[in-house]
Amino acid sequence: QAFSLFVKAKEVPAAGRCAAGGDGVRWRCCQQAFEELASIHKHVALQHGTDIGQQAGSEAGVSSSSGPAPAGDVDGPDGHSCSSPEISCMLPDISHVSYDDLTSKVGEVLLYYCYCEVKDPEKLCAWQKALCQHLHLTGKVRVASEGINGTVGGSKVAASLYIEVMLSQPLFKDILCQEDFKSSAGGAHCFPDLRVGVFKEIVPMGIDPKIVSYKETGIHLSPQEFHREVEQYLSQASQGQSDTILLDCRNFYESKIGHFQGCLAPDIRKFSYFPSYVDENLELFKDKRVLMYCTGGIRCERGSAYLRSKAVCREVYQLKGGIHKYLEEFPDGFYRGKLFVFDDRYAISSNEDIISACRYCGMLWDQYKLCSSQRCRQLVLTCPSCRNKGLTACCPVCQEKELKVTSRASGQTLKEECECTWRRPRVPIEHLSQRTLDAGK
Repeated sequence: QAFSLFVKAKEVPAAGRCAAGGDGVRWRCCQQAFEELASIHKHVALQHGTDIGQQAGSEAGVSSSSGPAPAGDVDGPDGHSCSSPEISCMLPDISHVSYDDLTSKVGEVLLYYCYCEVKDPEKLCAWQKALCQHLHLTGKVRVASEGINGTVGGSKVAASLYIEVMLSQPLFKDILCQEDFKSSAGGAHCFPDLRVGVFKEIVPMGIDPKIVSYKETGIHLSPQEFHREVEQYLSQASQGQSDTILLDCRNFYESKIGHFQGCLAPDIRKFSYFPSYVDENLELFKDKRVLMYCTGGIRCERGSAYLRSKAVCREVYQLKGGIHKYLEEFPDGFYRGKLFVFDDRYAISSNEDIISACRYCGMLWDQYKLCSSQRCRQLVLTCPSCRNKGLTACCPVCQEKELKVTSRASGQTLKEECECTWRRPRVPIEHLSQRTLDAGK
């Protein structure tokens, strides 16, 4: 009964159906028009389950169901429903878009970030959640008082609408531009779900943004400028005369399958280890020109600021738009191998080079899989031949037996540990050897 009443409330009066967009339009909801009963029923079931549950519970004198809410109607962190009038009015009109076009599996994955002052992160988070649900986008969005960082996937229509809305949002209107969105082939299927939340940092470096601010970042270089710098660096490095360090500030498993020629790639597992890496290797950076790069540019914003705060480098530069933008202009440039991405694709390619090898037989291979041990989340490079032999784990410890997971007194499970993590120093100490310079040849 509550369902029927909800649908009834969305009917367009017969007298107003022409104005609503045509004689065929019989219902309007969430700025969408519906002509068939089946379509409005499907929309309401997917997007307004909690509303109906609350209404039914209120009428029955009991609270609504405590079961999981449908993806389209999750309350925001500030307690406001994502379908509240205030947020609904900030959502784009999709009445002119068909459901099939909006949910097509042939789509894109967008990567973007924007550093700016956000006075109400919870409100921005609630709006982002509602916007992504409205456009059937999946992925991850991090919101903080210092800005927003997102990776979302959906149909081409949905991705285009998302960019359009973001560019028109007053908070980002004079900061974000079309070029700030990096896109690649993909879609909503590239992510298991949608996760939007409020955090202290929009990229987890582990340093309070008030201490090391994005406002103190390095000098931005366009892909063309960065290309020329790398070309000059490689030329000088081959002669042993370079005063420059080409620094990859991503994690080891990212640089393992793709990197710039002649780069210094820290053997770190998390970006939160980067500050300690810098602290342990200050002598390495002393009086050097540093060219930094990462996937989309966001890690360089904070990473370069931290490096500059140590006052040891002569100059610090960073690749604007990251590897993503560089590969758009130089697919056969100085970056070789695949570009690691944090979704179910794991990597995207711009050239045919394979620079990594199978963990077991050494054959050239660069397609990651998760370790087959149920409790391990390490990535492993194992070729089809080795996988057919049952070699599907990240290390012998995981291959021989299931990991034993201990628990804290509170009952929380500890993170997995295996040979991969035991043998890897958390913060390696680098020595700029001739081998590093020879890598540029």
